[in-house]
Amino acid sequence: MLLLISLENTFKFQAPPREKCACELNNSEKAFPHEKLRIVETNVSNCNSNITPRKVTSLLKLSCCVSPFLVNHCCLCRLWSWREAICLTAGCTMHCIHKSSSRKNNCYTLLPSGTCPRSRLLNVTGPRVYTAGEYPGSYAYGAWGRDPRPEEGKESWYWLVMLTSSNIYAHYVRLYSSLSSLIIGVSNVQIHSSNPTTNTIQGPNNVLYGGALYYNCYNQDYVCRFNLTTKSVTTLQLPKETFTECYPYTDLDLATDESGIWVVYTTTQDFGNLVLSKLEEGETPVLGKTWRTSIYKRAVTNTFMACGVLYATRYINKEVEEIFYSFNTVTGQEKFNIGIFMNKMSTNIQSLNYSPVDQMLHAYCDSNMVSYKVLFG
Repeated sequence: MLLLISLENTFKFQAPPREKCACELNNSEKAFPHEKLRIVETNVSNCNSNITPRKVTSLLKLSCCVSPFLVNHCCLCRLWSWREAICLTAGCTMHCIHKSSSRKNNCYTLLPSGTCPRSRLLNVTGPRVYTAGEYPGSYAYGAWGRDPRPEEGKESWYWLVMLTSSNIYAHYVRLYSSLSSLIIGVSNVQIHSSNPTTNTIQGPNNVLYGGALYYNCYNQDYVCRFNLTTKSVTTLQLPKETFTECYPYTDLDLATDESGIWVVYTTTQDFGNLVLSKLEEGETPVLGKTWRTSIYKRAVTNTFMACGVLYATRYINKEVEEIFYSFNTVTGQEKFNIGIFMNKMSTNIQSLNYSPVDQMLHAYCDSNMVSYKVLFG
């Protein structure tokens, strides 16, 4: 911890008799807060010793062990790995927690929703990636992206779900160790041996988070969670009369961002307007806090989350899609004039997923995989 101290000092020199020289120092500054610094160091030490892997995985937000007298009041932190937390306040580069010697999993999601610095979307550029993948032109509907909270050793992996039956159903998810292997490689984790049936994926609105695939359960208003390691499936029932779709079988949309997993849907009680709910992590997903918006679901082609803000897109023409709407879950503020345009490589975008790992939007467009760079304020 580096503290820069500026002192305005006034020196008075005296040359007394004899051959000795004495200096008198008048310090106009307040005394350095040694006691506060000692408390900070103690708190840092306690943080390191008390945070275990079990505790950290259940942590939803992290408070910095710092004092107000530090530069820029460094208090917004992000845990980039279990070994260090880095301050994100503008202009502050100080490490808020010292490095730990023990090796633990990576994490990108401990900021409470709506509080990270990238909460204002400025532009979308690209596309940066455009590929037909293993099966060019074969499956028009699907989804792909990256896990915002990957398992150890899988930080660079990609996932892909293609709707292989009637453009509606899928029963496996493909995993790739790199972008190049996604283009040419073969890899899959099967959910069920036949399709469609119980636990089958229905619709293209899927996400991978923490080593589990979240998707719309076959023929139900349920969110399914498929654990890729144990191959087990758990479910969460959404409020009854969840309805209305734009594309076929898109009654609900799942999204991930820096703070976790979200589900976007509507009900008859909400008159077709979008409803946003946070999914609490766990082996069995639980519906958390819910927000209601005033944007009509059928006016929206896709949604995605970034920094606790819901964004919605609409079809302009064959070449352009517009990000036109946002809803901030912290302030409750809605905006209908975002006006950010995306250049499309094909007519339709069947799914759109934001990746906080690399700040990219991953779009599945008429069997093609396309990604865009997202620029934030």
